[in-house]
Amino acid sequence: MSKRKYYAFKSWPKLPYAGEFHPPTNAETPLSGSWSTYYIQHNDKGGFSTLDGKPIKLKILHANKVNWHAQLPKVQRVLKNISKNEKTIAKYWGTGPATKQWTPIADILIDTYGVEAPRAGRMLAALNAGLNDAFVVSWYLKFKWLVARPNQLDDELVTVLCTPRHPTYPSGHAAVAGAAEVILSYFFPGEKEKLRQLANECAQSRLYAGVHFPIDNDEGLKLGKQIGQIVVDTLQTERNADGHPIDQPFTCNKDANLIPPPYEQAIPFDFDTECQSLVEGNQTSFQHNHHVPKPKLFW
Repeated sequence: MSKRKYYAFKSWPKLPYAGEFHPPTNAETPLSGSWSTYYIQHNDKGGFSTLDGKPIKLKILHANKVNWHAQLPKVQRVLKNISKNEKTIAKYWGTGPATKQWTPIADILIDTYGVEAPRAGRMLAALNAGLNDAFVVSWYLKFKWLVARPNQLDDELVTVLCTPRHPTYPSGHAAVAGAAEVILSYFFPGEKEKLRQLANECAQSRLYAGVHFPIDNDEGLKLGKQIGQIVVDTLQTERNADGHPIDQPFTCNKDANLIPPPYEQAIPFDFDTECQSLVEGNQTSFQHNHHVPKPKLFW
């Protein structure tokens, strides 16, 4: 029997982002992995269980089973050859929090299928509760493993979007996308293929942005789908006062005009785009004003 290989990885709190002088100290909600959940629950072993108490074996590679040395060149190659369309995709899905773009998708589905008001409320409740749970699990793992970001391993990496202030593995965007895909596909199975494509694009957008390794997105998507399926499994057990299943999925396909495209914000907002690390458009002025030393690699 061959021995399983384990890989070392660089630690997020110990390396500065590209263009910065000190490791990050302003972590984004580092304790959110302990927050309340709705379709899963924290257990006394430091992990998660289903609502009926069954331990959940999370479907994600342990961080020390990922060949991180092979991941950085993939990010560098994508950014070197990135197309205008890929940048557009990165900026669309990367505008606002990871949940933002799924709100209009859910709304379009509800409108297209003429969902009754109480049922629409239930759908939105299930979706958003599932996204919350996917976030909690993702942040629990991010701050458990503390894997460094791409621009912490390459001092000269200029990203398309600003690199978030939390560890890289797994991707929160990808986890949210996976959960949204599964939950919305349960209610609207006729739209399953479109939803799968959108979830994949959302996850891939983080590689185009330069802020995540490919494995962050692949494993995050898988993790999110697992959480989404747990939500669906619970919904399917629920009955109304007559003993019938509450949900009546729309098995027909009305070919909803889901977005994107176009890659325009359905809920526009003028977000602050200031960034501490190197990002496309500010690297020259940043280095001039801060006298950034010659970049170096950390592998």
